[in-house]
Amino acid sequence: MSLKVTLADIARKLNTTAATVSRALNGDPSISEKMKQKIRDTARRMHYKPNKIASSLRRGHSGIIGVIIPSAEINFFGSVVHGIETLANTNGYNVLIYQSNELQETEVKGIETFLSARVDGILVSIAKETTDYSHFTAAKDSGIPIIFFDRSKDKIGIHSVVIDDFKGAYLATSHLIGQGYKRIAHISGPQHLAIFKNRLKGYQKALKDAGIPIQEEYIIKGNVSVESGRSATAQLLQLKKKPDAVFAVEDFTALGVIKELKEHHVRIPEDFGVIGFANESFGEYITPALSTMDQQTVEMGKHSFELLMKLMNNEISGHKEQKSCWNPCLYCGNQACVRKQ
Repeated sequence: MSLKVTLADIARKLNTTAATVSRALNGDPSISEKMKQKIRDTARRMHYKPNKIASSLRRGHSGIIGVIIPSAEINFFGSVVHGIETLANTNGYNVLIYQSNELQETEVKGIETFLSARVDGILVSIAKETTDYSHFTAAKDSGIPIIFFDRSKDKIGIHSVVIDDFKGAYLATSHLIGQGYKRIAHISGPQHLAIFKNRLKGYQKALKDAGIPIQEEYIIKGNVSVESGRSATAQLLQLKKKPDAVFAVEDFTALGVIKELKEHHVRIPEDFGVIGFANESFGEYITPALSTMDQQTVEMGKHSFELLMKLMNNEISGHKEQKSCWNPCLYCGNQACVRKQ
C-alpha cells in the first residue's frame, strides 16, 4: 500500500518549502504563475490529495455535522436522517451518525466524540433513559450549535424541531372514538420526555371532549417497545371491565398490542381497535394493517437541518429557545392519508 503524498513530499521533489507548495495550491498571488503551474503539475503526477478536514479546520469549520439517534434499527430515525442528509449534502456538509441505544451514558459519549471531531453542529433525538441534560447544555455553552428533533426537553435553552404531539394524540384517539370505540386505553412512554407527556395529554383531552370518562386503570406506563405493548395489553385484558381499543404511544408498542391480542384470539378491528404513532414501515405489512399517525419524518429531517444551518450562520439566537412545530396526519391502512395541516 502506497503512503499518502504530503505537501512536504512535493516540496522535496521541487527543492522548495511545504509552505510555498501550500500557498501555490491555494492560489496565493505572491507565488508566480510559472511556479504555481509547476507545483500543480507535480502534485498531479504524484497523485496528491489534499486533507479536506485539516483544510476546513484551518478555515474555522470542519464541514461535518453530528447526528445522535436512539436507534438505527427504527425506520423512523433512518427516515429522519435521510431528510437531514439530503439537505446537508446539498449544502456541502458530511454527516456523522451516533447511536445512543436509548442510554444516557452512550449519549454523553456521542457528544464527547462529536466535540473531539470538531463538528460544526449537532442534531439530537434524546434517549428515553436520559434524565440529566447537562451534556447538552455544556456543548451549547461551549459554542457548538445544537438542535433537538422529535424528542426534546423544554426550558434548557435548546431549539427543537417536533410535530404537535398533543394534536397527533388527540386525532388518534378521536379516530378510535369515531370508529365507535368507547373504552379506550393508552399505553404511554416515559413521562419525563415532552413527546410522550403531550401524547398522554392529547389522549385525555380527546376523551374529555367526547364526554368519555378517563379511567386511570386504562392508562398503562410503557417503555416504548414491542414487549411493553404486549405486557400492557395482558394487564388490560385482566381488568374486570376490559377496554375495547388502545392508543399506543408509538408503533412498536402498537405491534406488541396486536401480537398479544392475537394470542388471546381477539379480532382486530371488529372487537378491538388499535392505533399507533410514527408510521413505521412494518405497519402496512401486518394483518390487519396498522392505523397510525404519520410524523412526516423526511420533512422533520429537513426542518432540523435548516434550523441548525440558521443557528450555525447566526441567523437565529442561541439563547432564546425556538420550537419548530407542525401537525402530523392520520395514516390508516384502510383509507387515504388525510393531511391535517
